[in-house]
Amino acid sequence: MNRRTFLCKTMTFLAAAYVSDAWRCFSAEAASPAPLQCPKIKETYLKFVMPLQNRLQTDLIVLHHIGDSNEDFSAADVHQWHINNGWAGIGYHFVIRKNGVIERGRPLDTVGAHCYGYNEHSVGINVVGNFETAVPTVAQLDSAVHLTAYLCQLYRIDPFADDVVLGHRDLNATLCPGKNFYAELDAFRQRVQSNFSHTLVRRAPSSRRHRLPNVH
Repeated sequence: MNRRTFLCKTMTFLAAAYVSDAWRCFSAEAASPAPLQCPKIKETYLKFVMPLQNRLQTDLIVLHHIGDSNEDFSAADVHQWHINNGWAGIGYHFVIRKNGVIERGRPLDTVGAHCYGYNEHSVGINVVGNFETAVPTVAQLDSAVHLTAYLCQLYRIDPFADDVVLGHRDLNATLCPGKNFYAELDAFRQRVQSNFSHTLVRRAPSSRRHRLPNVH
C-alpha cells in the first residue's frame, strides 16, 4: 500500500468514527427528556409590611390548604389575613385557585412563613380549599403537579426521595392539607415523578426530617 492510499484510508476511518460518535451523542441527547417549562404564574405584586429574608437552601416542598373554608380565596386575600396576624404578608410562596390558576405569594427566593421549623429551606404551596370536607379540583391538582415538578427541577431536588414533597401535617401537628388531599399524596407524588425531568442524580432520603404521626 502506498503512502497516499494509506492516508486516504486512515482519513476515511477517522471520519467514520467521528460521525459515529457524533450520532451516538445526538441520539443520547434526543432520548433525554426536555427540561420542564415553568408553569404560568399570575403575578400579584403584593406589598410586604416588613423586610423578607433570603432563603439560602431549598430541599423541601410543603403542601397546604386553606382549611377554614372551601371558598376560592386569592393570594391577596391570604396576604391580608397574614398581615392582620402581624406577619410581613402572605406566608406561602404560591396559591393555586379552584380553576388551576397559580398566583404568586411570597417571592420564591425568600423564607416563607408556612411550616414551623422548616421555613428556612422549603417552598410552601397552598391549594385553596377545605380538604377536610372537599377535594381539590382536577385543575388544581394538574397545576400543583406541574409546579411541584418544576420546583424539583429548578432546585435540583429529588422527587423520588420520600422526604421532599410533604403535607404540612407530616412536619407539624395540624390537619393541613386536609384528610382528602393528604390521602391522595402518594398518587400526587407519582404524578410529580412522571413529570420530572431527570437532570440530577438521585440522592438518598435525608434523616433530618421525621414525619409526625397522623393527626385525627
